[in-house]
Amino acid sequence: MCPVTDAPLNGHALLDFNTPLSDAKAYDLIGSLHLRPGERVVDYGCGWAELLLRAVEHEPNALGSGVDSDDYAITRGRANVQARGLASRVTLELADVTAWETEPADVAISIGASHAWGGTRQTLEAMRARLRPGGTLLLGDGFWEQPPDDRSVEIFGEEEFGALADLVDLAMACGYRLLNLATASRDEWDSFESRWCASRERWLLDHPDHPEAADVRAIVDDHRDGWLKGYRARFGLAYLTLARV
Repeated sequence: MCPVTDAPLNGHALLDFNTPLSDAKAYDLIGSLHLRPGERVVDYGCGWAELLLRAVEHEPNALGSGVDSDDYAITRGRANVQARGLASRVTLELADVTAWETEPADVAISIGASHAWGGTRQTLEAMRARLRPGGTLLLGDGFWEQPPDDRSVEIFGEEEFGALADLVDLAMACGYRLLNLATASRDEWDSFESRWCASRERWLLDHPDHPEAADVRAIVDDHRDGWLKGYRARFGLAYLTLARV
């Protein structure tokens, strides 16, 4: 019988990306990076690195590096690197993104990883130091589409995020110029949250009598309530393609 710890670890098994992102928008974002032959892409907080792999596949002479502290995600990502024949061009490292060091990149990716750096401003500053002059950053970060209610504040905090225009202004103030802006659609959010829950619900269907099934069910119920009764249609996710100046 599968131990309960496998339920959270495999909770992303039904997700293509660990962010609300469709295939079509993923390729639009990759196109916005204007990758050139020989350029190096570094994904900080890469998870299983699906977006990084697609970027490197899009530009056959590009090189990719990803770093994340999640052992399960890195293991999944390394298996995908091998399966897709990218081992000569992509490396994934299990490490703390804030401590991991490498040469400045031509393109950096940081999506949903601002918590690791202590906030959005700190992330923008950290990425700027890790990009060559004129390099490109793909930043994925949150903003409020509507004023947050109490449940949303409980989940995300009151002071961390602002409006979309505030996020763009912050990026500009930190030494970037905006090249492209996209936001997660309602359908992308609903797909992401549904599949996040479904992976655990399927585990519960397979293990109804597991001694910790009640704990897993409580996790899913709490997450679903936070989504549907809290931040749905309030909390947004923006993808900013930024030029370092």
